[in-house]
Amino acid sequence: QVQLVESGGGLVQDGGSLRLSCAASGRTFSNYPMGWFRQAPGKEREFVAAITWNGGSTNYADSVKGRFTISRDNAKNTVYLQMNSLKPEDTAVYYCAADGSRLRVLSGKPNYWGQGTQVTVSS
Repeated sequence: QVQLVESGGGLVQDGGSLRLSCAASGRTFSNYPMGWFRQAPGKEREFVAAITWNGGSTNYADSVKGRFTISRDNAKNTVYLQMNSLKPEDTAVYYCAADGSRLRVLSGKPNYWGQGTQVTVSS
């Protein structure tokens, strides 16, 4: 079992930056591919970014490429999402997720989810 707790969300102006953190506990964090997803009001949850267990490879949704960066610190059992040049359409609840399978993370079907953190970008 893996427990995930997100933090770092908040209200930011158009063009601003935020860094989300996801602290993991439970099974060996460093073995797990991790991902970030988001869900805006009235929309389905969507993939944002993913990172392999050792940080050697990352994937991004086209909508965030060049603006968001996913990273991890296995010594701190934490994964991050640095969000720059934020836009109002980035407003959503952001979820951290983990699974032993990178494919399950990329396909949006990871077994472990955090509770989410709200990000609001004002225009």
